[in-house]
Amino acid sequence: MATNFKRAIIRNPGKKICNAISTRGLTPDFHKAKQQHNQYRKVLENLGLKVHILEALEEFPDSVFVEDPALVINDICIILRPGVASRFGESKVLEGDLTSIFSDIYRIKNGKIEGGDILRIGSHFIVGLSERTNKEGAKNLGEILAPLGFTLEISKTPAGVLHFKSECSLITNDTILATEKLIQTGFFSNKYRLLKVPKGEEIGANCLSINDHVLIPKGFNKINDLLSKKYKTIVVDVSEMEKADAGLSCMSLRA
Repeated sequence: MATNFKRAIIRNPGKKICNAISTRGLTPDFHKAKQQHNQYRKVLENLGLKVHILEALEEFPDSVFVEDPALVINDICIILRPGVASRFGESKVLEGDLTSIFSDIYRIKNGKIEGGDILRIGSHFIVGLSERTNKEGAKNLGEILAPLGFTLEISKTPAGVLHFKSECSLITNDTILATEKLIQTGFFSNKYRLLKVPKGEEIGANCLSINDHVLIPKGFNKINDLLSKKYKTIVVDVSEMEKADAGLSCMSLRA
C-alpha cells in the first residue's frame, strides 16, 4: 500500500527559511520552524519509521521541502526537475545525499515536475499539471515508471493552486481527501471514494497517511473531526511551513 512506510528522509530547515517562496508573502520563523520540524521527525519515528536526517542547505531556503525535488518508491529514487529556478540546485545536492540510501536512481531529463504534484495510489500515479509541473515532465516520469511496473495518468491542478496535493491527500488506497475545487474538476469521477474537505479548511487538505494513522495539520478541527470518525489521527503543527505554501507531505520522502 502507498500508506505503509519503513523509512523517511527529511532535511533540517536552514536559517534562510525566512526567504522561502511564499505566494502569500509570509515569512517563516526559523526557530519555530525548527521546533516544528523536530516534532514532525518524532512523529515519524513513533510511527515506526527509520528517519534519515540530511543537513540544512543555507543556500536553498526551500530545501527543507524534500518531497519536491525527488520521488522515492521502495528502493527506487527518481530525481525530479523543480519548476522554479531558485530550486534547481536542490536536486543535484539531494541526489548526492540519496546515493548511499537507494540502490537505483533515475533522473527526469525533460520538462519540469515537482513532487507536490504527484499523488501515489498503490502502483498508480496521478500527476497534476501546474505552474511547477508541465506535460513534458509528467510524460518523462511516466516513461521511467512504466518499465518498473507502475502506471501514470495526467490531471490538471485548478488555477490558482500551487500544487495538486495542496488540494488533496491519499487516506487509503481507495479513499482521497479533496477540496470542493478539485472534486468539481470531475477528474476523480467514480474511481475513488472521496471525502470533501470542510468549507473554510482548504489549506489543511494536505494530510499524510502513514502506517494506519493520518497526520493532520494543527488548526483544522473540522478535518480532524471528519477523519477521526474512522481513522487514527495525529495532529501536527506545521504552521510555519504553511507560510511557505507547504504541508505535511512536503517535508519528507517516504519509502
